[in-house]
Amino acid sequence: MQQTPNTNLIAVDGGGSTCRFALSRDGARIELQRGPANVTTDFDAAISTLREGLAQLAEMAGLPMSALHASYGYLGLAGVVDATVGRQVATALGYENFTVEDDRRSAVVGALGAGDGTVIGIGTGSFLARQQGGEITLLGGWGFPLGDEASGADLGRGLLRRILHGIDGLAAPTALTNDVLAELGGSAADIVAFANGGTPTDFARLAPKVVAAATAGDAAGRALMDEGAAYIMRAAGSLGWVPGEPLCLIGGLAPHYAPFLPQTAADSLVERKGTALDGALELAARRVKSETR
Repeated sequence: MQQTPNTNLIAVDGGGSTCRFALSRDGARIELQRGPANVTTDFDAAISTLREGLAQLAEMAGLPMSALHASYGYLGLAGVVDATVGRQVATALGYENFTVEDDRRSAVVGALGAGDGTVIGIGTGSFLARQQGGEITLLGGWGFPLGDEASGADLGRGLLRRILHGIDGLAAPTALTNDVLAELGGSAADIVAFANGGTPTDFARLAPKVVAAATAGDAAGRALMDEGAAYIMRAAGSLGWVPGEPLCLIGGLAPHYAPFLPQTAADSLVERKGTALDGALELAARRVKSETR
């Protein structure tokens, strides 16, 4: 990443579970982490998280807030579904030189750098993207409840549905469904109450149980992971991915899908080059470079 001397670069990677901040200046980098920042799920709470994080970042760097307002920044935030939402966030924050987009592009740039490949991003939510010749094509990332297939939230939702199917006699209960049913209260009404009041993060907290059960051979857990893997491959194919092209798994849940992917995909897996926060800093630096030519 090339940076103009004495220019502060601000990067934010805001997701459904955590929001990470970074400030880069003359090769030095300061980072911090705060809570969720999904501007669709809860706009006001996300703005509060962003304001508090930026203020803390300035304090850690020993800079006045005016210095941050004069900085160039790139904010990749969950829930920024279009440019209108991005402008609303930028206006609410009051930072003139901040670019606000969804969190997918910065994740791709961080993972692949300038190289070609397909990224599978799966955490609380999900998306896929393919980068070819510097051009990025995005797929998914439409949020809960309509999208985020194969995500942690989607696995949790699928698990609760299977519990209800077991109660209705549509599916055989398993150790996984029995354990989670008991944990949530023991009745169908308890499952419905959890779902009605649950956030994507609440649903995603059930995902580790699904992964562990699937690895242990539980039929319900295995079926949910297989369904997620099938979606991943269908989406990757839609983007144009072919066996042998780099395939990069990013996000807290994505690596757990590796054993459930077909061998052609497993053989194409590569390690990510950097994080979404690295990508956001790179995108901020590119804007500085484009405006100082």
